[in-house]
Amino acid sequence: MSASDVCRKPGDSTFYKRRSRYSGMEISEARKLKGLDEENCKLKTLLADSMLDVSTLKEMLGNNF
Repeated sequence: MSASDVCRKPGDSTFYKRRSRYSGMEISEARKLKGLDEENCKLKTLLADSMLDVSTLKEMLGNNF
């Protein structure tokens, strides 16, 4: 992809942000970093869901006792 194609994608970071983040990396390292970022996002979502469940259970048990 050319730089102009990358910059035109909606919801994607700008060329300069990508260049500052990925400059000097090999392609495999950049792919690994991107995969780790996606996994981190999924884990954060799971943590938030579990914290919400715990909070709800505490509230329900607190009212009964």
